Amino acid sequence: MPESQQSHRKDEHVFLAEKYFRATADAGFEQVRLVHNPLPETAVSDVSVTPHLFDWQWPFLINAMTGGSQQTGVLNAQLGRIAHALHLPIASGSQSVALREPALAKTFTPLRSENPDGFVLANLGASATWQQAQAAVAMLDANALELHINAIQEAVMPEGDRDFHWLDAIADIVAHSHVPVIVKEVGNGMTHEALTQLTAIGVQYVDVGGRGGTNFAQIENARRSAPGPWTALADFGQSTVESLLEVQASPLTVIATGGVRSPLDIVKALRLGASAVGISGQVLHWVIQDGEAAAQAQLASWQATLPVLLAALGAADLAALRQLPVVLAPELRNYVAQRQLTLPSPD
Repeated sequence: MPESQQSHRKDEHVFLAEKYFRATADAGFEQVRLVHNPLPETAVSDVSVTPHLFDWQWPFLINAMTGGSQQTGVLNAQLGRIAHALHLPIASGSQSVALREPALAKTFTPLRSENPDGFVLANLGASATWQQAQAAVAMLDANALELHINAIQEAVMPEGDRDFHWLDAIADIVAHSHVPVIVKEVGNGMTHEALTQLTAIGVQYVDVGGRGGTNFAQIENARRSAPGPWTALADFGQSTVESLLEVQASPLTVIATGGVRSPLDIVKALRLGASAVGISGQVLHWVIQDGEAAAQAQLASWQATLPVLLAALGAADLAALRQLPVVLAPELRNYVAQRQLTLPSPD
C-alpha cells in the first residue's frame, strides 16, 4: 500500500522536530527564579510528588508526539514501553489520520499494547465530531482525550485548514465524552480570555502548550517549497511561562507543555500553578539520539530528582510548593502588567 500524504507528513514532522530540537524559542523558565531556602527543615523521605490529577503517580507525562506511519509506529512502541516501565501517563499524537485510513491504527495502538495498565490519552483535532472522538478513545482504550487547537500550525501548513470555528465542536465532544477531555494548544500558548470561553462550554482541563517547545510553525515552514511571509510566525505566541501567568485566576485544571528541558523546569511550572507538566520533544530527542533504554534512564533520573528538589526547597508536597516565594524577571512582570494579570501568590 503506497504511503499517503498524511502518513508521509507524520514522518516529516518527526524528522523536522528532531532537526530543530534546539532551535526553538524560549519557554521562559530562565525568567522565573525560585528563592533558595537555606533552612528547608525537610527530608526527601518526607516528600510526596503525587499530583491531585486522575490517578497519576508523577506530576509529568509523556505528551503527544506521533503515529500514522510505519516509522512512527515503531516510535510509539518504544514510548509505550517507557511509559509502562516508569508508570508515566502518555498521550498519542493526532489520530485523525487513522480515522481516515483505518490500516494506520496499528501505528497508534502500541501505546496501549505495550502499556496495558497505563494511563493513555487519545488525541484529535478540535474540529472532530463527538463520534470521531469516541472512536479515537476506543482505538486506544484511552483514559482521557486531548483535543488539540492549532490555528497557527494550520495557517502555516501548506494543506492546512482555514476554518477555525472550534468551540461548538469542543462543547459537543465534552458533552458526549465518558472520559476527561483536555483542550491542548500545540505550541503557541494560552490566554485567560480563551480559558473563560472554554470554562463556559464545560471544559475542565487545559494544556497551555506554550511557545518554547516543538515549533510547528517552523516545521510547517520547512515543509513549504517557498515559506514566504510565514517565517514571521516562527516565534509567535505566548511562551509556556507567559501562558501559566495567563491562567493564574482560572478554575480549570492546568497542564503545562512546551520547552521543558529539566526537572527544575517541571518544578517551576508546578510552582506557577500547573497540576502536571507535559514533555514531548525532549523525550523524542532522547529516543532518536540515544535509544529507548537511555531515554528511559533519563526519565527515571528526572523522577528521582523531583523529590530531592522539593525537599531542598522545603516543600513536602505540590501544594506546599505553590506557597513558596518566586521572583519574576522584569520582562515577565511587564507582561503581567500589560495583560492585567494576577501575579502568582505569594508575591
